[in-house]
Amino acid sequence: MKKVLLVAQCVELLALSAWVGGLMIIIAAVIPAVFNTIGMESGGRMLTRVFQGYDRIVLFSAGLIVIGTLTRVRAARQWRTQIGHAELILFGTMLAVAVYLALVWNPHMMILQEKALGAQDTVVKQKAYQDFFLGHQIARTLYLLNLGLGIALMCVKVRKWSR
Repeated sequence: MKKVLLVAQCVELLALSAWVGGLMIIIAAVIPAVFNTIGMESGGRMLTRVFQGYDRIVLFSAGLIVIGTLTRVRAARQWRTQIGHAELILFGTMLAVAVYLALVWNPHMMILQEKALGAQDTVVKQKAYQDFFLGHQIARTLYLLNLGLGIALMCVKVRKWSR
């Protein structure tokens, strides 16, 4: 049973590391490299694809975390000793935000981006860019929220694991 618990915990932490670390890499390395190498329009389109890939990794990681958690609960045969309230609230919030970003907000943002980039009329283009940048601020805030929650969840899991 101890080996199963250890493997489940390791899978959860690896998945969470990909989730959190992936976003840190995008923010710290990919975004600056893209915008310092290619133009705003091409860079924006490229980063849209980067975030689509990242969202797929996040959803896969979330699935691994759920599987790991359920494995721990089943192996220990105790819900309360394996999952604390903080862990459940942090992960539940992260999952809700990630699903919303991947399945609702980012597809909406792609439509706004195409409107802004494809508009010919100056007034229409300006309005489309305003809408896009407002949506972009919301997406950025949600991604940063998930980053903070992920770091907090990692701390909770490591603290619990090290006991």
